[in-house]
Amino acid sequence: MRLIGSVREYHVDRGWGVLDAPETPGGAWVHFSEVRTPGFRALTAGQAVTFEVEPAGQDGYAHRALRVRPVGHDDSDETGAFPRSIAYSSSLVIAYDDPPPTSPPPPD
Repeated sequence: MRLIGSVREYHVDRGWGVLDAPETPGGAWVHFSEVRTPGFRALTAGQAVTFEVEPAGQDGYAHRALRVRPVGHDDSDETGAFPRSIAYSSSLVIAYDDPPPTSPPPPD
């Protein structure tokens, strides 16, 4: 069930905040990974949002918010997934200048 609530506080530098709705007494903790907006995922205090919740003991909050969208945001995307930015990928390439040394065969 989707709830309608508002952002009590959001810490952009830490990537989490608290949402309030009548169904979540004490507030619902939210992580930036659950914010469903394209681009930089952040919320602002007082912003109206829709979200789902699950019971969780997260940082002193009895609820954790899931699939958070600003009110009026197009939520036709059932999964809530957005294309990942290159900022979320990494790679590692190891290149040797010379082939690694090999050991001589053991004597007979």
